[in-house]
Amino acid sequence: MTTRRTILAAGLAVAAAFAVAPAGALAQSKMVLKAADVHPLGYPTVEAVERMGKKLEKATNGRITIQMFPAMQLGGEKEMIEQAQVGALQIARVSVGPVGTVVDDLNVFNLPFVFRNTEHMRHVIDGPIGDELLKKISDNPKTGLVGLAWMDSGARNFYNKVRDVKSIEDLKGLKIRMMGNPMFVETMNALGGNGVPMQMDQVMNALQTGVVDGAENNPPSYDSFGHVPVAKHYSLTEHLIIPEILVFSRKSFDALSKEDQELVMKFGKETQLEQRVLWDERTKQAMDKIKAAGVNVIEIKDKKPFQDAVKPVWDKYGSKYTELVKRIQDTK
Repeated sequence: MTTRRTILAAGLAVAAAFAVAPAGALAQSKMVLKAADVHPLGYPTVEAVERMGKKLEKATNGRITIQMFPAMQLGGEKEMIEQAQVGALQIARVSVGPVGTVVDDLNVFNLPFVFRNTEHMRHVIDGPIGDELLKKISDNPKTGLVGLAWMDSGARNFYNKVRDVKSIEDLKGLKIRMMGNPMFVETMNALGGNGVPMQMDQVMNALQTGVVDGAENNPPSYDSFGHVPVAKHYSLTEHLIIPEILVFSRKSFDALSKEDQELVMKFGKETQLEQRVLWDERTKQAMDKIKAAGVNVIEIKDKKPFQDAVKPVWDKYGSKYTELVKRIQDTK
């Protein structure tokens, strides 16, 4: 059984190579940067980082390469962050949640309906707000991380096996799996359903046995986790639109030469738009498969009743982000 200790130990040889070198000493040494993701090969975030590796390899004549460890080979996001903090892992794609425990402003993205749609979210992360939040990650010594780029994870929508959800009334009484963050569970409860916190790997069995009636996720995940055949009512609520983060180990970054740091930052930032293209392609493929499987895909034209219902969640969690929320809402 893999423990956190063995996961951390797995990369210590790489960490040592970075740790013993003064800044810039690795400029001429061959480097293999370890990267990790919980998603499998071919997933947009994984593919984007692999493309970043090819750019680094070309720009340095093969001196710097990236070795990808997908599909939770090095543990979950918590373990990945721990490894990056000690320099045993260089690159990780992580969610807002784990980093938000240190950089609190990141949690503004967890508020329901904080973005009007995915296009609005992209304008925010591509602009000053996105850059400022990445800098807060890099500048806070407690993170042990450097913020490279934002990754798109689309909009999350409700799906269930009971009925079409066309209005807020249709959610009443439905048991819906939510991510474990209390804000998300309370969002579901405010909408009239019953939010059930649960790990994603437990959802299929819970759907089949009736522990939950449904869940919520973006189209690629709804498809790839195999939930389509057992929950064929998909409502495009877009209640949560939460970007993800590409980070680099601060310990490893400080051991790089200035030139290599600039390359990492440049190619890292370029992944933001490249991953988005991959994401849009994957989303279209997933939606085509979902519709071909006979799923009732429900467009929610009037989201105001949903937005009004989650006001208690905003009252409880959103007040400390008032200024930042206004800047987000003012972003065109």
